[in-house]
Amino acid sequence: MTVFLWFVLGVALVPAMPCTRLEGISRRTVPFHELLDYKCFNDTVYNYTTFWLEEGRGVLYVGARGAIYALNLSDISDGSTKMISWEASLAQRTDCLGKRRNTETECYNHVRFLKRFNGTHLFTCGTFAFSPRCAYIDMETFTLSSTFEGKEKCPYNPRVGYTGLIVDDEMFTATLYEFRGTVADIKTNLYQRSLRTNDALPRWLSGADFVESTLVRESANSLVGDDDKIYFFFTENLSEEMYTYDGLPMVTRVARVCKSDEGGMRTLQRKWTSFLKARVVCSIPEYSFHFNLLKSVWVLDRGDWRSTVFYAVFTSQWGNIEVSAVCQYTISAVRKTFEGPFKEDQESSTRWSRYFGIVPEPRPGSCITDDFRKKGFKTSRDLPDLVLDFVKKHPVMAEDVLPVGRRPLFVRKNVNYTKIAVDTVTGVDNMQYDVLFIGTVDGWLHKIVKVGSHMHAIEEIQVYKEPQPVESVVISRTQRMVYVGSQSAVIQLPRASCSKYTLCQDCILARDPDCGWDGEACRQITGNENRSQLTQDIVSGNNGCLTSSADVPSQVRNKKVTKGSTILLECQFRSNLAVSKWRFNREDLATREAEHYSLERQALLIKAALVSDSGEYSCYAEENGLEYLVVLYMVSVVESSQPEVPPSHLAQISSGREFLYLTIIVFLGSVAVVTSILAIYLVCSPSKRGKYQVQLCRPSLIELQNVSGSCGPRSEGGSGEEDHQVGFLKIIPGQAPSTNSLHNNRTADLELPPPPPPPPLPP
Repeated sequence: MTVFLWFVLGVALVPAMPCTRLEGISRRTVPFHELLDYKCFNDTVYNYTTFWLEEGRGVLYVGARGAIYALNLSDISDGSTKMISWEASLAQRTDCLGKRRNTETECYNHVRFLKRFNGTHLFTCGTFAFSPRCAYIDMETFTLSSTFEGKEKCPYNPRVGYTGLIVDDEMFTATLYEFRGTVADIKTNLYQRSLRTNDALPRWLSGADFVESTLVRESANSLVGDDDKIYFFFTENLSEEMYTYDGLPMVTRVARVCKSDEGGMRTLQRKWTSFLKARVVCSIPEYSFHFNLLKSVWVLDRGDWRSTVFYAVFTSQWGNIEVSAVCQYTISAVRKTFEGPFKEDQESSTRWSRYFGIVPEPRPGSCITDDFRKKGFKTSRDLPDLVLDFVKKHPVMAEDVLPVGRRPLFVRKNVNYTKIAVDTVTGVDNMQYDVLFIGTVDGWLHKIVKVGSHMHAIEEIQVYKEPQPVESVVISRTQRMVYVGSQSAVIQLPRASCSKYTLCQDCILARDPDCGWDGEACRQITGNENRSQLTQDIVSGNNGCLTSSADVPSQVRNKKVTKGSTILLECQFRSNLAVSKWRFNREDLATREAEHYSLERQALLIKAALVSDSGEYSCYAEENGLEYLVVLYMVSVVESSQPEVPPSHLAQISSGREFLYLTIIVFLGSVAVVTSILAIYLVCSPSKRGKYQVQLCRPSLIELQNVSGSCGPRSEGGSGEEDHQVGFLKIIPGQAPSTNSLHNNRTADLELPPPPPPPPLPP
């Protein structure tokens, strides 16, 4: 309970953390309908989440559910798309359903692996309705080879964590294998060998959720003849260390194996002899708040493996807390941890703790180096059993891998990050800047630049109209484009949309390394152009624009109102970091009566306007120590809403009104005369006479009679029956029989008295 309270307290105190950078606001918000150069691709399938980028061929390969696509990098929607249909058969789907799997989501072929195998072919694997299969793809003809068994290379379940890569014709994968998905393992198997982790106690992995894997060519220019290494990033259960790390049940790890590992001769046969793992920490140390769920990792290769950095996205495992963090790690910090002390299982209440005993030689878990070879250990199969037994029992390192600065680069509240991609951009100042593109769980993409130790959130972009998780992000340096994948579609966006910054100040304040001001417009910087005429300030974000340009308004508006009215002057600018600053006749409004003016967000509200309020109102956007004019209002306040009219115009209006009134009177009189004549005709015409009864009213009784509707004269010899053959319903109050009469004569016909003679005709 105490641990949970510390977690809640840590989140509650996040806004007050003076040492932790909270990049909680992106400078600019771009909703879906404002996207520029937006391109989209989707087909009749789903799950466009497995990407492989071939810059040289200008192709983005996309693995989806039951299909693989080859998209044109320059325009993914241009219609030149090639497709390979790779569906699970009906029999396979039926068999999957029979194993009690979800036929709506799981019993399909979800492509999970798609990478280059050699110069001519790709290698791909899919879940194939819980019966994994693999195949090769000819990149020239874009055709699929015959499929073969993939159970040791691909997970059965499309929802479990999975990562893999191909290194020198060998495949390294990590996932939850087997049909039930309960066995976490790191394997290598393609042709020459097959290795896996140890499954005996103590187990090396505990319910791992694998996120990413990468190769680091540490053999390049190595002074000790070191081997290349494969690093795997994952989150796993911490059940065996329940009393460690403040009782956190989940922990993020990085594991390492040597590329040339061949397993042991007697001990650890067909098992890794170089497997070691260490905890990866991303936390706010002063509050003991840990971001312990790893979501995504991007490995940034700067050309030399010694300068390799890892960017990682984390969230908290507590589902009711929406907070994400990004931490950065260096390869030197990772190597230092794996060269440090080990842990061992003490089989006590403290369980795993630091090992203080003697470490055998050569050092357990190390790759074969020149020093090993001099001692006769040519391969891992030559290592002594004492060394291999130590590795088997001590797979965990005692020290943690700490991030740069020992804390997150930035923390974002109310956001769940899902995927990250990073690129290095050279600014006008010839400095290198890391630009991060981070996808969210609701379909947005955040663009953030790292400026020294500071992170500046350039913009947040709504990539998908309907909320959905961003599951893949890749960046093309040749096309200067970003590609985003989700369940529904692939989206292509320019790495920067500089044209939306219409002012020099707006362009500079954006601090986007891809954008520069050329004196007339903000435009994207290309790789080889002359940059001497471009203005850009990434470091401070407020230098380079002429002071005079800040006083040129982008909008000028006129407003005329009456005295006593309320005036609303709007000031719209796109920066979420700027604040509005109003001036009246070039004087700050802060020095005038506060009760007469009020600021409603960015707008200015003038209450009960006076004639003296007429004048020039200017709205400035103030941001990062820089001001620029956004809009200028020319306001005029008049005494009355009735405009003054000359006497001659009044005379014309008066005569016009008199004519209108006479016309209306004549018209109404004519209507009255016509109506009177029509009424007299209807009353006097014999054919319009009806039957009348004049009786005292008895409102409680009603008699129903028919009134003739015939237009001709009645026949003198006609009977009453003939007179009532056609007629309308007439209601005569007081002529219905009483209730008692009706009760006494219920079976007899009621004989009505004959109607009285019609009244005499008028003379």
